[in-house]
Amino acid sequence: MASLPFSCSSVPGLKIHPNPTKMASFVISIKSSLGPSKSAFLQRGFSLQSPNLPGFASKARSFGVFARAATEKSVHDFTVKDINGKDVALSKFKGKALLIVNVASKCGLTSSNYSELTHIYEKYKTQGFEILAFPCNQFGGQEPGSNPEIKQFACTRYKAEFPIFDKVDVNGPSTAPVYQFLKSSAGGFLGDLIKWNFEKFLVDKNGKVVERYQPTTSPFQIEKDIQKLLAA
Repeated sequence: MASLPFSCSSVPGLKIHPNPTKMASFVISIKSSLGPSKSAFLQRGFSLQSPNLPGFASKARSFGVFARAATEKSVHDFTVKDINGKDVALSKFKGKALLIVNVASKCGLTSSNYSELTHIYEKYKTQGFEILAFPCNQFGGQEPGSNPEIKQFACTRYKAEFPIFDKVDVNGPSTAPVYQFLKSSAGGFLGDLIKWNFEKFLVDKNGKVVERYQPTTSPFQIEKDIQKLLAA
């Protein structure tokens, strides 16, 4: 199966060594405008520990999905820019199961996630499955490179062939519209906020979110859910 025009293929040039850093525990505080009871609960914090730190749970539980009745759009309604700056209508993925991931090159989760994503993509890409990777630099500044540097890193180090898109914001006032949709379709354990690099959304063939997974859930742990979507 030929690679999509905006996906990684062999890229000439120097090999980038990312020198990944560990994903430190972090705390998300929600402003009091969300309400006193919710704010008090959330201000106690939410910690995601690095796989290299004690207490890391190797088999993480996926976030439950809380679909909202007001959401009528699908992923297919959005147009985004690929890593080369070209517009891509996500309607081209109609009829395919999608795994959408916010990626980073210098995170403690980078190596395991990119390796497993590449393996799963190779295994299922001919069965109607796509991975859509969106670089994001909002978590510890762990995706600082330019689009060409990000593409070269993913292609040379991990041989990634799945589509990689333009760097985006996934939280805050500049959140990419497609991520506004994803978050509104599947609220996480602590609300809509994306918690860290490599949070994942599983999308069905009709462009609807069916599951959301926390960053520490590995791609291999999602494989059975992917198989179910492909068989549907």
